[in-house]
This record gives sequence, C-alpha cells and structure tokens, in this order.
Amino acid sequence: MIKALAGMSPQIKQYLIITGNYWAFTLTDGALRMLVVLYFHQLGYSPINIAMLFVFYEVFGVITNLIGGWLGARLGLNKTMNIGLAMQIVALMMLTVPADMLTVVYVMIAQALSGIAKDLNKMSAKSAIKLLVPKSNNGSATNNNSSDSDNNSSDSDNKLYHWVAVLTGSKNALKGVGFFLGGVLLTALGFKHAILLMAAMLLIVWIWSLISLKAELGKAKNKPKFTEIFSKSRSINLLSAARLFLFGARDVWFVVALPVFLATTFNWDHWWVGGFMASWVIGYGMVQSIAPRFTGNVPEPQAAARWAGYLAVIPVLIAIALHYQFYVQFSIVFGLLVFGGLFAINSSLHSYLIVSLADSDGVSMDVGFYYMANAMGRLIGTLLSGWVFQVYGLEMCLWISAVFIAISAVIALKLED
Repeated sequence: MIKALAGMSPQIKQYLIITGNYWAFTLTDGALRMLVVLYFHQLGYSPINIAMLFVFYEVFGVITNLIGGWLGARLGLNKTMNIGLAMQIVALMMLTVPADMLTVVYVMIAQALSGIAKDLNKMSAKSAIKLLVPKSNNGSATNNNSSDSDNNSSDSDNKLYHWVAVLTGSKNALKGVGFFLGGVLLTALGFKHAILLMAAMLLIVWIWSLISLKAELGKAKNKPKFTEIFSKSRSINLLSAARLFLFGARDVWFVVALPVFLATTFNWDHWWVGGFMASWVIGYGMVQSIAPRFTGNVPEPQAAARWAGYLAVIPVLIAIALHYQFYVQFSIVFGLLVFGGLFAINSSLHSYLIVSLADSDGVSMDVGFYYMANAMGRLIGTLLSGWVFQVYGLEMCLWISAVFIAISAVIALKLED
C-alpha cells in the first residue's frame, strides 16, 4: 500500500486526499440529514416544520458558494476545505444538547453552520479537480499541427469528465450510505450518541487533512476582488440557471415529502425509510460515476437539454399513477429507480460542464457561482417540499418537479459549444 502511494504522481495523491476528505464529510452529512428528518418527525413535527429546519442550511449554502469561491481563489482550496470540516464538527456538537433545547430556531442555526460547511467542502473538492487532472502534453517538441492539438485537448477533457464523474458519483453513493447509517444509528444509539460518534470520526479526518493537503492549491495568481463574485460568462450563467431548476425538481419531492410519505402512507419504520433512501442514493451515485458510458466521453453542452427531456417524463408518469391509484407502492419505488438513474446522468453531465467551462485561474470563482445556483435550487425545492406536500400531497410535488425539469431543459438548449 505504502509503495503504491509512493509511486503515484503528486496530482493523484492530492486527488485521493481530497476525495477521501469529501467522502468522510458526505457520509456524516447524509446521516445527519436522515437523523434530523426522522428524529423530528418522531417528535411530532409537521412536514412544514421539518422543512424549516433545513431553510438556513440551504440559504447559507447560497451565500457560502458565492463567498466561498472568492475565498478559495484568495486563500487556497485546502484552507476552505479544512474550514468546512471544522465547521461541520462544531455543527454536530451543537446538536448534542438535551432534547428540550432542540427548538426549531436552535436546530436551524446548527443546520446553517452545517450548510456553510458542506458547501465550502464541496466547492473546494469540485474546483480542485480541474487543477489536478493531468494535462495532455500539447505543446511539446515539433508536433504542433491542429489535429494533434485537438486530440490532446479531447483526451484531457475525457480525463476531466471521468474524474468528475467518479468524484461526484462516489460522493453520492456515500451520501446514500449516510442515509442508511442515519436510520440505523437513530435506532441503535439514539440521536445524541449518533451525533457524537460522527463528530469523533470527522475530527480524525480533519487532523489528517490539515497535515496532508497541499498549501497553495487553487490560489489565483491575480487576487480577485469581492465585486467579481458574480460570473460574467454567458455559458456559466445559463448552466447555473439550468442547474437551479434541475435540483429544485429533485428536492421538491425528495427532501421532506418522500420520507414522510413512506413513513405515514406505507407505515415504514426508520430502518425501511433510511434503507430505501440510502439504496436510491447509492444507486444514483453508481450511475453518476459511469455517466460517460451513456453520454459519450466528451458530450456537447446541448446534451444537458436532451437528458433533461428524458428525465421530465418520469415524475409525470408517477404523478398519474398516484392520481389513479395504480399500484401506488410499486409505481413510486420503480419510478424512483428510473428517476434516480436519469437524474444521475443529468447531474454528472452538469458537473463536468461547469468544471470544463470554468477558468483555470481562480476556478473556484466560477464553480462557486454555479453551486450557488445549485443551493438556491435546493432551497426552493426544500421549502416547496414541506409546504406543497402538507397542503396538496405528493402528487402535486411531482407535477412541480416535471415543470422544473422542463424549464431546465429549455435553458440548456441555449448553451453553445
């Protein structure tokens, strides 16, 4: 093992450190999400109140991605990643207080800190990949014709797409494991002891990360001004808008509506709800990691519109099945599996496009802006998930999801090569 690591290039070593860091964070983040949803549902909180617990988590995700991209370009991505890990440990410890102190406002504040931590960590990991992917040698020696240059560029883009797909897919697979872990820990250890165990694990990862990560990773040569946090690129603005509606479409029925629906309508216990959600996200992550097999190695930007079109059909079909009470349990479970596979391809494709389009110098600025839109979509989806489900039910959540995906597809049509 040690010999294998010693023989790796510095880029590969840093990639593995960042990926391991991201994995550990994601595991605790997924477990925390499921712990909070199930524990507060168990305490008698309504779907709207449960959704409110995550409002600050998403609001501060929007702010963090904007400011975090700027901080990453000025301070280096290693610092923003480690700051994110430290903040997650603090957020976890805040939730270990006695149960009577866990008011909605208090948990919202803890979740706000966790949201900042998560988006600092994610923005840092995704930005770092563009800097660490081995570049093709397209400027050496005598072979400078355009055909060779195009081939080298294509090879580099191909590697970038595969690296992004593996990082994103493995992250989401682990988030699914985290969902399952959250349900298991809540049943086996209770809320407080489950949180303490996760905080201890993350503390070990944080110390390892402080020692191992390269100090100057991602620092921009020209220090960007704070006024430059908004993207001036038309392509990145369009892709960000498409991302906003894509993730709003997922979370409008996935975050609050679905777990509560499974627990109340199907009478599933914590193990079943956590296990099902975990299996879905694990499968989703596995498909993400092999997305290039479905889309081609270097897909054109307009592919985002085509794949969004495929995805929009699924929530429509599930909503119709619910309306006519057509094998409801089978329709939701099977529909979710198909939705997850198609959504995974869409998400991986978007993740590649933003990293590919981002400027290498200060890459975190563009990536941060893009994930700001991602967080805004999650915020809108989370709020709608609790309110629409409580007032109108899961069927309406699915119709809104289909409309959001259609809007995402229309926006993606305007992307240029």
